[in-house]
Amino acid sequence: MKEGITKTGFHFSLEDDVMDNMELVEELAKAQENDPVAVSRIVSMVFGQEQKKALYDHLRAKEGRVKISTVMSTTEEIFAAFGEQGKNS
Repeated sequence: MKEGITKTGFHFSLEDDVMDNMELVEELAKAQENDPVAVSRIVSMVFGQEQKKALYDHLRAKEGRVKISTVMSTTEEIFAAFGEQGKNS
């Protein structure tokens, strides 16, 4: 299990092998092609439903929306941190 905190204070924990998933790779490719639905699937695959809800609640703007761009940038930050932890272990 790998854990961390984003710059905005979101605490996350990921299974050690969460990135070793071909379906995740395919969804990441779709997200690179500007498929916003892929972002939702990626978050579900990586975090699970409970942690996904916590992330969305954490990122929710004052008007009540969760912006795609914010979810994407936070997810990228977490992926980068996950990669750094892997290098350091």
